[in-house]
Amino acid sequence: APMFHAAGIYSALALPLVGGTNVILPGFAPDATLDAIVSEKITGAIAVPTMLAAMCETQAAEPRDMSSLRWISHGASPIALEVLRRADQHFGCELIHLYGTTETAPLAAVFRHEEQHLDDDLAKSCGQAPSGIEIRIVDSSGGPVALGDVGEVVVRGPNVMRGYWNKPEQTSEAFIDGGWYRTGDVGRLDAAGYLFLVDRAKDMIVSGGENVYCTEVEDAIYTHPSVLEAAVIGVPDERWGEAVHAVIVLRDDAAASEPELIDHCRDLIASYKVPKSVTFSTEPLPKSGPGKILKRVLREPFWDGHEQAIN
Repeated sequence: APMFHAAGIYSALALPLVGGTNVILPGFAPDATLDAIVSEKITGAIAVPTMLAAMCETQAAEPRDMSSLRWISHGASPIALEVLRRADQHFGCELIHLYGTTETAPLAAVFRHEEQHLDDDLAKSCGQAPSGIEIRIVDSSGGPVALGDVGEVVVRGPNVMRGYWNKPEQTSEAFIDGGWYRTGDVGRLDAAGYLFLVDRAKDMIVSGGENVYCTEVEDAIYTHPSVLEAAVIGVPDERWGEAVHAVIVLRDDAAASEPELIDHCRDLIASYKVPKSVTFSTEPLPKSGPGKILKRVLREPFWDGHEQAIN
């Protein structure tokens, strides 16, 4: 992970404290990463979902001895259940879901042994708050919601930042009363305190008055065997306000049509969540330095000429 990102800097700071060796690559490439795991007998690794998916593809095509791995952790953006299944198949080690933000330094929830729950109700959870950290779900006014209801995820604890440097207005907007940090993520909690993320608030699509969470649609798309990468965005639509649109990269030598993928989703999710259109990209989806898919870049061509990116 890049050193300017929380996922990279935490390893550089924490591993020396426990006598661990940190193997740093000059950049991410799935084949080089897997080769380093073999040659250095790496026991643990962290990857954002796009990296983990690429590692799975490379391991499937050119299997290597991954027996040194004890765990792989992932975080920074939502992950498709199908990617977790592939990781379990190809690496056979503990999978750890890490959830947090830079402002929470960086953890708010941890889910160990995720691979043991890929077929039960916890499959889409990102875990529970570590000791000393609290998580709540609140409504738009900052008030608590009923257990199991969806709302914004807020976090409180000694790990949470004091504020943004010399930015009092942004700091004020980031907190609600009592020192609860507003993550901007949409989720729910179960009775055992497991957090289930639904989407980023800004990524949620409102189509015909119904909330559509992109991650659920992406999960459905990823189960199609021809799909390598997928991102779901909202695009302007005169009838529905916003329409669900998918941008997809297919695997090498794989084929799939727009109607085929739409029909595939129709069998898995509610009709109002099914993509109304699909575009295919021959290039990898645009990503940030830490490897997150840049949905704003994908949205721009569709919203060009609109005063705001909501309809």
